[in-house]
Amino acid sequence: MAAELSAHHRRLAQQKREAITTAATELFLDRGYDGTSLARIAEAAGVSKSTLFKRFPTKAALFEAIVTESWQRDAGDAAARPQTGDLRSGLTTVGHRYADLVGQPGMTALFRIVIAELPRFPELGRMQFQLGKLPYFASVQHYLESEHEAGNADVPDAASAANQFLGMIANYVLWPRMLLTDWNPAASDIHDAVEEAVQTMLARYTPTRQPDPKPER
Repeated sequence: MAAELSAHHRRLAQQKREAITTAATELFLDRGYDGTSLARIAEAAGVSKSTLFKRFPTKAALFEAIVTESWQRDAGDAAARPQTGDLRSGLTTVGHRYADLVGQPGMTALFRIVIAELPRFPELGRMQFQLGKLPYFASVQHYLESEHEAGNADVPDAASAANQFLGMIANYVLWPRMLLTDWNPAASDIHDAVEEAVQTMLARYTPTRQPDPKPER
């Protein structure tokens, strides 16, 4: 019985947390970061002020949580980083996960908030970069380094390769959404964009096999 109550309380706490971060994101977009109070967020989320302040004592702490959760949606997946050994399969997995991540409405909203408020609140940009984009980028870089070390890829500069790969995908899935409110590519088009990015990476980074030496006569 105690275990059931504990699980129930955890579910309620998670539901309240999600309600708070969702309400905050919507209000930041609508009223701006500076124009949104924690009290207004609590009201929109349907929670008490004490509940919100207990979890997020400042707007900065709340925005930090939004950034972290937005970029770590697959963190609970034990296979978040593909196994080394099959470059095509690994890149395909990474590419589709990234497309799903940056294609979600919440990610577009997050970027719009940061861009709109950056002149007055540069710390929001630093949070977005240091807590979100940079750790995700590093995970892809480390995957490419592992393939290089195993001899499955020829990637002398994994940071540059990760930037190229994620950039190709974001350029189709994310950035048009920032300017075009009706940009909503079909799932098949997103799939094709990822596959094209994978093919480009394979063409650039698949090791060239050296011919076997001729036997001496």
